[in-house]
Amino acid sequence: MSEFLLELYSEDIPARMQVKAGEDLLRLVTDKLKAGGITFGKAIPHSTPRRIVLVIDGLPESRPDVREEKRGPRTDAPDAAIAGFLRANSLESLDSCEQRDTGKGIFWFHTVEKKGGPTVDILREAICEAVAAFPWPKSMRWGETTMNWVRPLHHVLALFDGKTISGSIDNGDASDPLPFTNKSCGHRFLSPAHFEVKDFASLVQKLRAGKVILDREERKDIILKGAEALAQNEGFTLLRDDGLLEEVTGLVEWPVMLAGAIDSAFMDVPAEVLTTSMRINQKYFAMLRADGSLAPRFIVAANNATTDSGAAVVAGNERVLRARLSDAKFFWDQDRKTKLEARLPALAKITFHADLGTMEQKVARMEKLASRIADSVPGADTRLAHRAARLAKADLTSGVVGEFPELQGIMGSYYARHDGEDAAVAEAIALHYRPLGPSDSCPKAPLAITVALADKIDSLAGFFAIGAKPTGSKDPFALRRAALGILRLISENTLRRFPLRSILVMACDLYDHVDATKKRSSDETVSDIMAFFADRQKVALREEGFAHDVVDAVLATGDDDILRLHQKLAALSACLGSKDGTNLMATARRALNILDIELAKPDTILPKKRNNALLVEPAETALHAALSELTEKATHFVDTDDYAGLMTEIALLRPVLDAFFENITVNCPEPERRLARLQLLADVAQILTILGDFRKIGG
Repeated sequence: MSEFLLELYSEDIPARMQVKAGEDLLRLVTDKLKAGGITFGKAIPHSTPRRIVLVIDGLPESRPDVREEKRGPRTDAPDAAIAGFLRANSLESLDSCEQRDTGKGIFWFHTVEKKGGPTVDILREAICEAVAAFPWPKSMRWGETTMNWVRPLHHVLALFDGKTISGSIDNGDASDPLPFTNKSCGHRFLSPAHFEVKDFASLVQKLRAGKVILDREERKDIILKGAEALAQNEGFTLLRDDGLLEEVTGLVEWPVMLAGAIDSAFMDVPAEVLTTSMRINQKYFAMLRADGSLAPRFIVAANNATTDSGAAVVAGNERVLRARLSDAKFFWDQDRKTKLEARLPALAKITFHADLGTMEQKVARMEKLASRIADSVPGADTRLAHRAARLAKADLTSGVVGEFPELQGIMGSYYARHDGEDAAVAEAIALHYRPLGPSDSCPKAPLAITVALADKIDSLAGFFAIGAKPTGSKDPFALRRAALGILRLISENTLRRFPLRSILVMACDLYDHVDATKKRSSDETVSDIMAFFADRQKVALREEGFAHDVVDAVLATGDDDILRLHQKLAALSACLGSKDGTNLMATARRALNILDIELAKPDTILPKKRNNALLVEPAETALHAALSELTEKATHFVDTDDYAGLMTEIALLRPVLDAFFENITVNCPEPERRLARLQLLADVAQILTILGDFRKIGG
């Protein structure tokens, strides 16, 4: 068994593309091997800023003969089907095919025998095809070449069993193709000389000697531990930023961690502005003091080792940072000269969506929604909710947010405090975009919850109203995230009796300025949104361990109270997990089946009021009495959200129901008595429906 080694060396590959590039190279090459019937052992990709490497071991020297049978149409199939089969297999006639009885008919079969050969031939094809078909998000051409690659490609190291694979990459320049080689090179500044490679182990060893660490996880570990050590040496702690760590790992082949100073003139600028500027523009890590405030120091990962221990590198980075932060400080100082309230008219010039109007109109809707939602959020002040919603988007016109869009909301909070707004209003402005994803925390303050719900509900209502809901994997307006955020805001903050449906209706009605020809009715829109919520809940509830059919049964009630749905689901699941619950399910299904069959008959119309005088048999009077008592108790259980207690009481109904079915013929010959007995079963169904649609629960 032999090893295959491939290195595609180019100029700097964008950090965000490197890991995916390694995965794509792995997929393209191994798919070709599998198609050729070649087995292999481990296949591992590696990536650095200037190279994508793939190593595959356990490859045979030659591939075996492959015999493949292809079944065609039936022998009596139409001529067009047979002609299509011949075309698909490059056959002129059926002479080389055979008829075979499969037990399900006689079919044509064509056997293809592919002779084996050297594995290296497949590898050569795999390299060329992978380079030609590589799915870079963005690519370029250079010089006289016509090939597309992310950056100019300089060499292709290709070895099999320690030997250079003969061949080259056709780059469209006939005078200068890119031949396969057994040579690589080290760090472009520290060790640019080329060296010969015989296998993956020697490549790793010589790259390390040439100041290149090939393993991405090792580089990441060096960066993280080096940054933590520098921060600790200075008496601070590292501000952990996993996203930045991933990016920086893709920027350096030989990480050298250095610390620099932030000019004290900038330390009165909000910490979020400083860290965002350092992160986005310079890729610097920040440090924190013991009290959690930003320290006047930063950490940079240099891709170079210098003779002066990095002094010149640090000085240069400090100089560049001063220029960057000077811009940020200028925007911060200028922004505070204008109050948030005074920025509101400028929102009329910012488009929320071409069909939904401006940000000024969105704010007007959010004000009304927030005032309404505040009634259902304990502790939320209606007046302050209106004020927070009014100012929530005002910072979109500020200089800092124009420079750093990531800080919208956060900057509004700073400006609100500077303007003397209520602290709860400022907090609500800062947090109203949250949660931004499954790993983001939910606001806990009543006012922040209120404005966050208003913002997300308004967006859902608007985009669904114009039919711009997510399709497949496409969700350009992040509506799935908004829906999940609403569900989390309600459930994690235990918002009992939250009237989601009625608030959605209000949100849809507030879009009265939208072109009527582009807007659907509020009823249709709300129905779609509730179904959308149900789909999101199904996934979340199943991940919690609830059975899919029980989830479907509870959601089928159409209840829009998120907490109540969860309580019903827990109660129903607990009951069905017991022996009594299993027995109840069998009896309930029998009652529902009989009712459904009889009500489907055109001559069966249940009276609005049952004639109880017709219930004279002991079993039916006992059921009627039990249902009457249960109906009275159900009101109390529902009012107190005690669905576990309700489920317990419903389970006690089973012996009475069993006795009813054993002693009573529902379809008796007397029409009025038959309807009275069906009415009893309808009452049973109505009680069960409080918890869910039992028809959807499996056996």
